[in-house]
Amino acid sequence: MYSAIAKNKRNTVFIILLFILIIGALSVVASFIVGDWSVSIWTVVVAIGYAVIQYFLATRETLALSGAREVTKADQPRLYRIVENLAITEGLPMPKVYVINDPAPNAFATGRDPEHAVVAATTGILEIMTDSELEGVMAHEMGHVKNYDIRVSLIVFGLVIAIGLIADIIFRMLFWGGRSRNSNLGGPAFLVVIAIGLVAAILAPIVAAVVQAAVSRQREYLADATSSLTTRNPEALASALEKLQTYGRPVARTNTSMSHLWIADPNRPGFMSKLFSTHPPIADRIARLRNNATKF
Repeated sequence: MYSAIAKNKRNTVFIILLFILIIGALSVVASFIVGDWSVSIWTVVVAIGYAVIQYFLATRETLALSGAREVTKADQPRLYRIVENLAITEGLPMPKVYVINDPAPNAFATGRDPEHAVVAATTGILEIMTDSELEGVMAHEMGHVKNYDIRVSLIVFGLVIAIGLIADIIFRMLFWGGRSRNSNLGGPAFLVVIAIGLVAAILAPIVAAVVQAAVSRQREYLADATSSLTTRNPEALASALEKLQTYGRPVARTNTSMSHLWIADPNRPGFMSKLFSTHPPIADRIARLRNNATKF
């Protein structure tokens, strides 16, 4: 488990480097289209700056988007005490606790680090879960905090948005701009440049989304394992996941940019959602928990 957590932290560096490479490649395409190589530098600077801003603001945006409200022990004693006990067990700072008024059973964790962590649960999940099942779910979310998945999620979230922003700029350059009048490139050569620019602008956000989904899926498995080790009751989380599979429904207030945060996919099922799913199949997660129950 500890080696897996360390591996997750190392992978964070590679993930960031991969996204920076994608941003760098897009900036080169943008410079080539405009005919000014200084554009490449400014594009990277603006994109990274935008990603950093998103890193610090994403938690607030996520809570506002989901309609979450902060609660105290007096407001939600059952949920608050479960989170409090898990924080003590894991030796983690007590995260802020939020509740979302939504019948869809779901929960998520977010924040920059354990000191700035937030956990949230919908009213739907509070209604259908037993105490042990709810503990398993919240231990999963605290697992994301412990394993620093919340930090990786915010970084990837910001970089994905930055790549989408650059891709949009390239599209606008292709259709409204072009190379400078002093450039000697024209005719068929310029058509090749346009083709490369279009392909890059279309594929880059797709590649970024695929990488984001793959990273998120692996971290869901790890958070499930962390939950089992914390509670010593993998069957509780397996039972909770079965209920999420049976009673799951789309969350009213969410979007694809924050899908990876939830314990279960909050979107309507469909071909595209499956292709870019940020969650492994619930059946697979349940099987892993039960098959490895004696190892936790």
